Amino acid sequence: MTRLPLPPSLYADTAIAPIATPPLDVDKSVSVAIVGGGYTGLSTALHLAEQGVEALVLEAQEPGWGASGNNGGHTNPGLKHDPDKIEADFGTELGRRMIAFAYGTTNFTHDLIRRYQIPCEARQSGTLRAAYNESSAAAIEQTAQQCVRRGMPVSYLNREQLREMTGTDRYIGAMLDTRGGDLHPLSYARGLARAAISAGATVHGETPALSLRREGTRWRIETPRAVVHADKVLLATNGFTDDLWPALRRTIVPVFSSIAATAPLSDAVARSIMPTRSVLYESGHITVYYRIDQQNRLLMGGRGPMRWIKSPHDVAYLMRYAERLWPQLKGVAWTHGWNSRLAITADHYPHVHEPAESILISLGCNGRGVALSTAMGEQLARRLIGGTKAEIDMPITGIKPIPMHAFWPVGVTTAVLTGRVRDRLGL
Repeated sequence: MTRLPLPPSLYADTAIAPIATPPLDVDKSVSVAIVGGGYTGLSTALHLAEQGVEALVLEAQEPGWGASGNNGGHTNPGLKHDPDKIEADFGTELGRRMIAFAYGTTNFTHDLIRRYQIPCEARQSGTLRAAYNESSAAAIEQTAQQCVRRGMPVSYLNREQLREMTGTDRYIGAMLDTRGGDLHPLSYARGLARAAISAGATVHGETPALSLRREGTRWRIETPRAVVHADKVLLATNGFTDDLWPALRRTIVPVFSSIAATAPLSDAVARSIMPTRSVLYESGHITVYYRIDQQNRLLMGGRGPMRWIKSPHDVAYLMRYAERLWPQLKGVAWTHGWNSRLAITADHYPHVHEPAESILISLGCNGRGVALSTAMGEQLARRLIGGTKAEIDMPITGIKPIPMHAFWPVGVTTAVLTGRVRDRLGL
C-alpha cells in the first residue's frame, strides 16, 4: 500500500524527524502483536519491551498519523466524569483506583518524556476547565471540591483570577489542575516510537492488519505483504477502528476534532492572552480548547466538519471565536487548519475489552487521549504479561454496539450545530 501523507498540519511542518518504520515484508512470529501505532499501541510496546517481551506494532500509515499526531496537544488529567460519579458507577474499590490512575496520567506521561528525553516541547503549566455560564461554573466548582477532598492539587478560580490568567472576561469560574500541561503531539508520537524501538520493540508502518483469526493456540494476522503469528494481540485503533474484530467498530463514534493555528504572535500579544501558559478547555455543549505553544502560536480547537479539512477557513468559527475572546487578534494571520478522528464512547468512559483468550482491546479516550493513552500502555502491558490474574485500574467490559450506529454522522452533525447555538445563546 502507499503511505498517505500526514494531514497538512502545523505539527507536520514542525515535528522532529520520524524514525524509520519500514513495512513488514517477511513473516514474523512474536509474543505480542499490536494493531495501531498511536500513543496506546506505542506506549504498550514500550512497556512490554522494557520487561523483555517481544512486541511488534502494525500501523496502517506511520506512527502518529491519526489523532495521536494531530490533537490539541493538551495533557489533561482525569476522566470525563467526576470522581464521585466514577465511584458510584464502579464501586469504592475499583472507583478509587480508576480515579488515582486517571488523575495521575499527566505526571506519568511527563515523567516518561523526561526519562526518554523525548524532544516534544512538553510543559506542565496546568489545565484550566473553564465555564462561562452559572450552571457550568457550579458543576466545575463541585468537581473541584471532589478533587480537593481527595487531596489533589486543584483550585477553583473566580472571574478576576481568570481574567488575569486568560486575558478575557469570558469566564466566570474554572478549575485549575497544576498537573496538566501541553506538548507537540506529532513529535511526541515519533519520540515514543523511537523509545519503543530503542527498548527492543519493532514498529512497521504502511502495514494494515487485513484479517485476524485464531490458528491453533496462536493468532494469525494477515497484512499486505506478510503474516504475523502472535501469542497475544492488542487492538488499539481508536477513531480508526474497522471491522477487524466483529462489532467493535459499532461501539464507538468516530468524531472529527479540528484545530486552527495562528502565525507566531508577538511576545506582548501572547502574554496578553495566556501569560501562565496553562491550557484551557471550556465546559460547554461543544468543547472549545486552546493553548499558546512555545513559538507563541495560538492553537484553537473544537468540533468541526465531519470530514477532512485542509485550511483554517474550514473552521472559521474558531477564528471568529478567538477574536471575540481577544479583540487584539483581529488581522492576525491564521496559517494552518487540520483535523483527525478520535473515538467517543456512549458512556464517555474508556473501554477495555477481552472478547477472547489472549485478545485485549483498548479504545475510546473521549478527548483525553494524550496522557490517558500513554498511561494505559503500562496497564495494558501488565495485563498482556500477567493475563486475567493481573488486575488493572480500569474496568474490563463486554463489547456492546451502540444502537442505531449507522446514523451517527447525522446525529453528530446535529449535536454540533445545536450545541454551538446553545453555547452562543448561553443556554
